[in-house]
Amino acid sequence: MGERKSLGKWVIARFQHETNTFSPIPTPLEAFNPYWGKDAFLDQEHARTAMGAFIQIAQQENVEMITPVCAFSNPSGTVDGKAYEQICNSIVEAVKQGCDAVLLDLHGAMVSEFSVDGEGDLLKRIRSIAPNTPIAVALDLHANVTTTMIENSDVMVSFKTYPHIDMYETGLHAGELLRDRLLGKIQPKLIYRQIPLLSHTLRSNTNEGAMQAAVQSAIQLEKTPGILGISILAGFSLADFQDAGMSIIVIADQDLHGAMDRGNEIANQLQEQILSQADGFIYESTPIAVDLRKASELTKLSTPGPVLLLDHSDNVMSGGPCDTTDVLESALDYGLQNIAAGPFADPETVQKLIQTGLNQTTEIELGNKSGWTYRGQIKNPLKLTGTVKAISDGKIKVTGPIFNGSILNMGPSVLFETDTAQIVISSERVEPYDIAVMTSLGIDLSSKTYVLLKSRMYCRPVFFPLSKGFVECDSDHGGPTSSNYDWFDIQHIRRPIYPLDKSAES
Repeated sequence: MGERKSLGKWVIARFQHETNTFSPIPTPLEAFNPYWGKDAFLDQEHARTAMGAFIQIAQQENVEMITPVCAFSNPSGTVDGKAYEQICNSIVEAVKQGCDAVLLDLHGAMVSEFSVDGEGDLLKRIRSIAPNTPIAVALDLHANVTTTMIENSDVMVSFKTYPHIDMYETGLHAGELLRDRLLGKIQPKLIYRQIPLLSHTLRSNTNEGAMQAAVQSAIQLEKTPGILGISILAGFSLADFQDAGMSIIVIADQDLHGAMDRGNEIANQLQEQILSQADGFIYESTPIAVDLRKASELTKLSTPGPVLLLDHSDNVMSGGPCDTTDVLESALDYGLQNIAAGPFADPETVQKLIQTGLNQTTEIELGNKSGWTYRGQIKNPLKLTGTVKAISDGKIKVTGPIFNGSILNMGPSVLFETDTAQIVISSERVEPYDIAVMTSLGIDLSSKTYVLLKSRMYCRPVFFPLSKGFVECDSDHGGPTSSNYDWFDIQHIRRPIYPLDKSAES
């Protein structure tokens, strides 16, 4: 047997942000909590992320690794220009030192002050200084894929699940294709289709409907000889720039005769399928009174557990501030009882309640302090009277499938109890992808009639098994992540596009 070919030196990095250009939450460098150099490696070595998978493959192949940065921020507003440049520069400088491959764990929907196509511009910079170096990219399912991203990558693979439980597997897919490219086993080529469809996040659930059908078709078509990967990208509509929306990436092996033709046929087939089911990617919000009436009816089911109220008008993982109170106010006004709610991010109120002390009763002014306005109108905080029932440092070891093993940091947090609700108030914006956001503060979920969550999707793998049903709740007054596009002054997305332009689906 011949000696195994050396795969040289790899630059491996993570830089992720889903930008909601309508969000009032700023995104400075600190929001990314960046790890640099060796610290980035140590943070990601065993992580269930795409970067973690890249590192594992590199270790298996015994290649030299450079890990300039690991930077991840929860979705929020436009990324600070200096922060974007600093993180990008760390990756570019590592590539300048010379390498044989670049593997990047990106989101795909980043907008910064200096770059509306955050990922595309980064990839273009890398390609300009390393034109012959293979580049592999792992993307979120909600990436807004651009021509610039495609033209400056050799391998590009996205998650196939939402809620996202295949981050690590996506990294393995992309990394193994890159490895095989270096070994000369394959010659990947990206085939791209941009679809004139602005899907709703609540219709990108891969467990149901048109999105499930599209992803399942992609999984079956990936078995076609010469096809190395297929990604269905739902896009992220609240990043208001030219290329927001759905897309398809097919990776074909140019070394296999006919693979490119098959890849183009598959891309056309999938595009036709998605466009024929365009309405299946569109979500119509209903009045909150209708949602709460449905929730009340669900409580009559004999199955155990609470009814979940999913507040998708203020969803952290879409850039929400996690402090609007519309859905909670509506639930209280409707007369719902025995509610667990939160987490609401309100550090000012947390500090007041910590000073008040355990088992003490006081009045608070909750939420609506982030700067979000309702068509120019600022809403006042919600006044509530209740008792401090628990205080916590807010650090949670995640046991669920999303970010498993990581630490979810709510910051100092308090359980505040009123006559009708137990409310978790945190110092940091957090998505409830672990039940410990409530149970760690003493809430017994099984005893609750309703659980109101600041989440639309990430809560599902862990809260759904404990519940008897759920209702998706949108505020009648809009919200920073509302599913009603009428609340947003969309200016930059290409037109025509469905459903903003009803004719664009055909």
